[in-house]
Amino acid sequence: MIYDVFPQFKFINPKMLTIKKATVQDSETIASLAKLIWTKHFTPIIGKNQVDYMLKLFQSKTAIAKQMSQGIEYFLVNKNEQLAGYIAIQYQTNKLFISKFYLKSEFRGQGLAKPMLQHIEELAKQTQLYQLELTVNKLNSASQAYLKLGFNIESSIQIDIGDGFIMDDYLMIKHLTQD
Repeated sequence: MIYDVFPQFKFINPKMLTIKKATVQDSETIASLAKLIWTKHFTPIIGKNQVDYMLKLFQSKTAIAKQMSQGIEYFLVNKNEQLAGYIAIQYQTNKLFISKFYLKSEFRGQGLAKPMLQHIEELAKQTQLYQLELTVNKLNSASQAYLKLGFNIESSIQIDIGDGFIMDDYLMIKHLTQD
C-alpha cells in the first residue's frame, strides 16, 4: 500500500488507492489484467495480431514470471479494493525504466496516474536514480498524459520485436530533482 510504504503521501486515502509489490504468484493475475487492457486499448492502434503476439511475448504468465526473475518489479494497483491496473519497473544504470504503466479503461481519468508515478519516483530516488524513461506507442493517447506528468519526448524509436511486427514508439524521459 502506498500509504504504508510512503507515509508522506497522507493525501491518498489508503482505502481508495493501494499499490502493492507483486510476486511470482501474482503473474497469472497480471497476465489476465494485461489481456483485458491490451485487447481493449491496443487492438484499435496496432491490430489484433500484434496485440496477441505481444501479449504472448511480453505479458503471458510465463513471460511475467521470467521478467520478475530477471529483476523487473511488478506492482498491482487497486482502487477501492478493486484491481485497477499494474506497473512494472526496471532499475538500470543511472535511470529507472518504466516497462509497464497500465490502467483498466474504467479507472482512467480518475487521477490515479499521478500517485502511481509518485510511487515510482520515490522508488527511483531511494536508489539515487534521477531519470525515468518509458516508451509509448506514437498513436497511444497515453503519451499526452505522460507529457502532463512531466515527461518529454526524447526521440522516436522503432523496435523490431519479431514475426514481422514493429513497435513504433516515442522514448520519453522525466528528470527528477535531488531533494
